[in-house]
Amino acid sequence: MDLFSERFEELAERGAPLASRMRPRTLDDMVGQEAILGPGTALRGLIERDEVTSVILWGPPGTGKTSLARVIAGRTKARFEQLSAVTAGVKDVREVMERARENLGTSGRRTILFIDEIHRFNKAQQDALLPAVERRTVVLIGATTENPFFEVNAPLMSRSLLFRLEPLSEEAIGIVVDRALADRERGLGALGLSLEPEARAFVVSHTGGDARLALNGMEIAALGARAEKRGSITLADAEEGLQRRTVRYDKGGQEHFDVVSAFIKSLRGSDPDASLHWLARMLAAGEDARFIARRMVIFASEDVGLADPRALVVAVSAAQALEFVGLPEARLNLAQAAIYLATAPKSNSVIAGIDSARNDLESGRVGDVPTHLRDSSFPAAKRLGHGVGYKYPHSFPGHHVEQAYLPEGWTGRRYYVPSDQGEEARWAAEWRRRSGQSEGKRSQGEGPGAVTGQDGGRQASGGSGKPARREEDPKGNGKGDR
Repeated sequence: MDLFSERFEELAERGAPLASRMRPRTLDDMVGQEAILGPGTALRGLIERDEVTSVILWGPPGTGKTSLARVIAGRTKARFEQLSAVTAGVKDVREVMERARENLGTSGRRTILFIDEIHRFNKAQQDALLPAVERRTVVLIGATTENPFFEVNAPLMSRSLLFRLEPLSEEAIGIVVDRALADRERGLGALGLSLEPEARAFVVSHTGGDARLALNGMEIAALGARAEKRGSITLADAEEGLQRRTVRYDKGGQEHFDVVSAFIKSLRGSDPDASLHWLARMLAAGEDARFIARRMVIFASEDVGLADPRALVVAVSAAQALEFVGLPEARLNLAQAAIYLATAPKSNSVIAGIDSARNDLESGRVGDVPTHLRDSSFPAAKRLGHGVGYKYPHSFPGHHVEQAYLPEGWTGRRYYVPSDQGEEARWAAEWRRRSGQSEGKRSQGEGPGAVTGQDGGRQASGGSGKPARREEDPKGNGKGDR
C-alpha cells in the first residue's frame, strides 16, 4: 500500500460511521454469538487454527456477519478478497477466481472470498463460484439475511458449513453501547459524555438486536448532546437518534401484564381494531415478538378452539413467519393472525375439557386401563386377556361401535361439551348423531373453576379447589401454574 492509499484509509476510517469504526477486531471483541463463537465451538476452533472452510453466515442485520468475516481476515494467512453481491457480476467473480488460481500457483496461499448479501447473486453468479469452491482454490464466506436454503444454490450449500447468527440480546447490545461510549480512539469517549440510564435502556430495548442500528443511533444522539453543550445523552437524544418515541411500557413490570391482558381480552371480545392497537403498542415498545406470537398460538386453542380449527394453523404460521421473515416485516404476519383470531367465532370447549379431565386426575381418581384396550402386541398378551373383546370400529357400519373406552367406574364422564359456535356446532351435531351422544352438560363439580389471570384468560382451578394462575415472565417464558 502506498502513502496515498494509507492516508486515504486513515481518513476514511476516521470519517466512517460509529458502527463501522467500532467493528470487532478480534474474536474476543465479538459479543452476543457465544453459541457459535464461544470457547470450544467448532467455528472458533477453525478460525483459531486458520483452517476455515467455506461457510455461509446467516442472520439478521447488525448481528456481526461482516465483522466476523473481517476478524477471520485478520487471523488468516490466506489472501482476503471481498465482493458485494449488490454491485458484483459474473465478470467480477471470474476475475477473483483467476487471481486466486494464480496466487495459489505462485505463492501456495489460498484466497478467502467474502461475499456480502450472497442471496442477491443469481443462479449463474453462484454457479460461477462452484469450481473454485469445489477445488478449494477459494474459501468462500457468504453472508446473508435471507434463508440460504431458499436463496443459495444447493450445490454451494452442500460444500459449505452453515452458521446462524441470532439477534443480539439486550445485554449484548448494552455491552456494545458501553464500549462505544468509553472508547476514546474509535468511539465516543473523547466527547466526555455520559449516558443517562433511561436513554441506555431505550437504546438496548428498541434496536431489535441490531448492533449497527444501536451504534448509529448513539452517534446521532451524542452529536445532538454535544451541539447543545450538554454533558450527558438524554432519553430525548436517544429517541432522536433512533427516530422513535418512547411508548410507555415496562416490559418487566405491571405495564407488560396490563397491555398483554388488554390484547388478549380484545381478541376474545372480537374487536380487531383494539387488538391491532395493543399489538402495535407492544411492538413499538420493543416487546419480544416471539412472546406475542406464543400468546396468539395459545389463544387459538383456548378461546377459538374448534369453533374455527384453522385459527391454530393461522397462529402457528404467523409464529413461523416471524422466524423466517423477522421484524419489522413480520408485523404484517402478526397483524393478520390477530385480525383472524379477533373475528373468528369463539369456543372454550378445549380448555374446559382438558382442565376438567386434569382435575379428575389431580383428585386422585385414576382408574386402570380396561383389559380390552391394553396392548396386545407381545406374546403373552392374550393369556393375560389383553385386547380380548376389543371391537375394531372400522369393521362396523359407519366406522363406529359402542364399547367402553374410559377406565372402569368412569363410564359416563363428560369432559368435552361442544359449543354452539362456528364449525364446532355443525360437526358436533354429526358426531352426536353417529355416537349417540346427548347434548348433556358437564356434571356438577366436574368442570374446572374459572378465574381471570394476567391475560384475562380462563384459568383452571387445581385439585385443591383454589384457582390456579398461569403466568409468563417478561420474556414470555411460561412459569406454569401456581
